[in-house]
Amino acid sequence: MLTRSHRLVASRTFAHTVRRGRRAGTSTLVLHLIAGQGGSDPLEIGFVVSKAVGPAVTRNVVKRRLRHIARERLPVLPGTGALVVRALPPAATASYASLLADFDAAIARVGA
Repeated sequence: MLTRSHRLVASRTFAHTVRRGRRAGTSTLVLHLIAGQGGSDPLEIGFVVSKAVGPAVTRNVVKRRLRHIARERLPVLPGTGALVVRALPPAATASYASLLADFDAAIARVGA
């Protein structure tokens, strides 16, 4: 679980990050990143797992996996800013290792 300070909960920030942030996609997910300018606020991470991914149980499993991956990767992510992780329908059947590889590839492409 991400700490409270790392959770992105403001809908305005979600929308701003998705519209204005740098985007990188893979077969299972899309990342939107806005890196901060060295402020004291930590990186906030939000997740979007729509009904297209599957029923509630499947969406929750995908969300839990993505939260765990994001928590593991916090040291290599920018120190400030906002990151939105959007799961695509193939994420429902992807293994944890596949999601991890896609997350790492997207982070490398987005320039974090």
